[in-house]
Amino acid sequence: MFVVTFASYFDVGGWRRSPYALDASLEHVGRPRKEGVACGGANRARVDSVRGRVGSAVTAERAVRLLASLVVLGLVGACSGTGSASRPASSGNQRAVSSSGAGRAPTFTGAGLGHLAAGSHPGVLPGPVLIADEGNDRLLIVDPHGRVAWTFPQPGDLPSGVEFKAPDDAFFTPDGRQIIATEEEYSVVTLIDIASRKIVWRYGTPGSPGSGPNHLSNPDDAIVLPNGAVLLADIKNCRLLLFDKGAQQPRRVYGTTGSCFHDPPARYGSPNGAFPMRNGHYLVTEINGDWVDEIDLSGKVYASVQPPGIAYPSDTNEVSPGTYLTVDYSDPGQIETFDASGRLVWRYQPTGALSLNHPSLALPLPNRDVLATDDHNDRIIVVDPKTNQIVWQYGQRGQPGAAPGLLNGPDGLDLAPPNSDLVVHAKTMGLPG
Repeated sequence: MFVVTFASYFDVGGWRRSPYALDASLEHVGRPRKEGVACGGANRARVDSVRGRVGSAVTAERAVRLLASLVVLGLVGACSGTGSASRPASSGNQRAVSSSGAGRAPTFTGAGLGHLAAGSHPGVLPGPVLIADEGNDRLLIVDPHGRVAWTFPQPGDLPSGVEFKAPDDAFFTPDGRQIIATEEEYSVVTLIDIASRKIVWRYGTPGSPGSGPNHLSNPDDAIVLPNGAVLLADIKNCRLLLFDKGAQQPRRVYGTTGSCFHDPPARYGSPNGAFPMRNGHYLVTEINGDWVDEIDLSGKVYASVQPPGIAYPSDTNEVSPGTYLTVDYSDPGQIETFDASGRLVWRYQPTGALSLNHPSLALPLPNRDVLATDDHNDRIIVVDPKTNQIVWQYGQRGQPGAAPGLLNGPDGLDLAPPNSDLVVHAKTMGLPG
């Protein structure tokens, strides 16, 4: 029965979709994905074993495909670079490895067992994912197989008396060597050097929201520009702030502090993000009134549009020129793409037991899938817009926790370099004049 069931994933000419759900709960419906399985002698023996089980008439190529499918399903182990088998994974043995010499962005290698939801396909991701795990007061980097490669903070990372709380968003800097984290509920923005694991810049008074010098009130989505400047949204103060590198007072304030309605550039209705565009401009999302504005760093407004059918827009960013991706931070929530005129292009809005609960950020992947947080469902997901199915998931739906494979209200994410959002946009990001 085992062989008959999983042989249904194949046709003689290649892959075809299985009629079976990969998760008995029907929460995640899987699809076969081609994944390379090449681990030297260890895998050659495994291929021979598969051929022996399903019949010697099966070609080695077809046996490799079957083995790859079983790896994706988690029914057999994946392979490490040495050819040894690895099983679905613990958080131990994590490490960040410099790619080559000083000044280079580190690469991240998971070790141990991976922890993905059933039906997940590691091949949909181009590399590791940085997660702002807000409820656990931590950042972590998880590889496509669900193995934790890096966490912050670890014992000894923070000076005496310094705390790291409620990271709401986190992004790699354009050079890939640092991470900027927005601790929204803690009223600070923190820049972390990856190699030294030290905080190298901070703005805001921890735990003390406000609008005066060195104060923020629900900051959101801070990003670093290629010249080291920092741009961030300050939601409850209804403004955007731009800082020169290392500065402790803003170079420029966009909007009017405390005036919270849509009238850019004079006022912004509770902005919650400013994301780079390919033309050097920035997309600003306003919660109040459901607005998205295209601006440059001089403050000039080029366009404003309302995402269709969104109650609480969050973190709108550009998929391609004229096409934008946003989420509805609501319950039930939704993810959608729309064009510059406000016309809906695509929407993911599952209902019932499959519904999203306060998703806060979605980013496009190189393969056109969508990586998103599902905050109050305690998971990070990848959705295939062609099928509207979840094809990768880290975290268990509705099960908050800190153990391997669990998250607690993850609110932010980024891809590791070279696929991270600011690295991808580094050559075209607008700079202060």
